[in-house]
Amino acid sequence: MIQTFVDFFKSKDIRKKIFFTLAMLFVFRLGAAIPAPGINDTVINLASNSILSMMNLLGGGMIEQMSIFSLGVSPYITASIIIQMLSMDIIPPLAEMSKNGKKGRQQMDRITRYLGVVMAFVQGYFITQLLSQQYGIVDNPSPMVYAYIAAIMTAGTMFLLWIGDQITTKGIGNGVSVIIFAGIVANMPTSFQTVYNYLFANGASAAAITSFAVYILMFIAIIVLVVTMQLAERRIPIQYSTSQAINKTKGDLNHLPLKINSASVIPVIFASSLIQVPQIITSWVNQDAYKWLADFFDFSKPYVIVIYGILVILFTFFYTNLTVDPAKISENLGKQGNYIPGVRPGKETTEYVSKVLNRITVLGAILLTVIAVLPYIISAVTGLPHSAAIGGTGIIIVVGVAIDTTKNLKGQLTSKQYRSFVGR
Repeated sequence: MIQTFVDFFKSKDIRKKIFFTLAMLFVFRLGAAIPAPGINDTVINLASNSILSMMNLLGGGMIEQMSIFSLGVSPYITASIIIQMLSMDIIPPLAEMSKNGKKGRQQMDRITRYLGVVMAFVQGYFITQLLSQQYGIVDNPSPMVYAYIAAIMTAGTMFLLWIGDQITTKGIGNGVSVIIFAGIVANMPTSFQTVYNYLFANGASAAAITSFAVYILMFIAIIVLVVTMQLAERRIPIQYSTSQAINKTKGDLNHLPLKINSASVIPVIFASSLIQVPQIITSWVNQDAYKWLADFFDFSKPYVIVIYGILVILFTFFYTNLTVDPAKISENLGKQGNYIPGVRPGKETTEYVSKVLNRITVLGAILLTVIAVLPYIISAVTGLPHSAAIGGTGIIIVVGVAIDTTKNLKGQLTSKQYRSFVGR
């Protein structure tokens, strides 16, 4: 692993991309420390508010700071969910765009960003008004002041999306994912401090020291579990045709890898955001309805954890089928003259790949759900706040983004080495 990182920095192009990404993340963290205008320094504790705790997690703890980047990229994620759901033959023009290749995706992304601006303003207004009423964070509370602060936060979100685009184009990995990753990692020390203060509230007893050590070990164990889940795959053997096997021995097999969790961290983010959407909308329309929904979706209640788990499972299957197309895989194998031993090309290959994919996705969805709901279960048992409990959305996102980014860098490094070898 150390040698791999050394190789990354030996490559001039990759080194430039890494430093560019770090520079963009520095701007991100700098903006996260700048408070929004009109906000005082009142201490905010979001532990009792499930929806704001979740938004605070995706924002890297910036809602508690009420910075100009407080909303993070959460509004864009919410808008993405809405657009993707509507493109499933609910709105025909959007469905047509989704099938129109690269141009269609660009049009959908443009619409998503427009909707993201609206969502950002609504969320900014809602959060500012709510926290002003609960904590008195606004110096001169009024609808115009709330709207002004919301406009600043909206501009901050769109600036973050621009930073994300720059990272995607000139840096490493997916820019939006890297920003979420950086925000969560920056907030992790605070989570550990919260656990430490909770366990050592009555002094450094043997029980407190043991509990904190167990917490650290379980935290590491969850990371190992998430890494294993992210890397686990089912390999379907592929037989090359005679023309494809010129440089291979007779009967040599390759493999078609299908990940147990092909959807990565997306189902957890989508499920979290979907629970937020009704509350955000009702908070803008009717405060009484919002309070009822906020109480209904309180994660301290068992049925909410069950709903959240079901949403993660459903989104896992939805996004897996969206990103992995058995019919396309079968078509590509047929074009290349390759086949799965014992399975006829065409329809039977499509059905076989689909059956295998659904089976392994069941395991992936269960593991993903267990890790996602774990912090809420531990919180209910131990009394720790959701943000400090073990596992959950934060670790899944951090590990998933880290693995995907490392794979991306390894691919670039391998490609560069191959080009250098061919050019000799």
